[in-house]
Amino acid sequence: DPCYNYKNLSDASRKSSYKISVDQCDDKLQKGWYRFVGAAGTKMPTTRVPAFSCGTVFSGWLMREDAPPSRKVCFSDKNTGCKNTVSIYEKECGSYHIYKLYPTNCPRRYCGSD
Repeated sequence: DPCYNYKNLSDASRKSSYKISVDQCDDKLQKGWYRFVGAAGTKMPTTRVPAFSCGTVFSGWLMREDAPPSRKVCFSDKNTGCKNTVSIYEKECGSYHIYKLYPTNCPRRYCGSD
């Protein structure tokens, strides 16, 4: 059960409110289940996160058009659209959610929020 077998994402620069762009990306992220914890927030945001947030250029957030378990992540462009989207999975584990994430191209990164 992935609810008992996941990795934590806790870096403060991953939070959607973090505005200093250091061009980090998730190209080295291993495919697997992740939980947002601590300074990174508790879940992925479901409202648009502007580009140049979360310590990267193209900020990743969950689009509302779909429902779990299959979700789409929008990586915000510099206007109001998506630079691109990727499919991930979301699983509810009681009081928290985990996400099956995949490596991204640079400079794209998954964001967290409260």
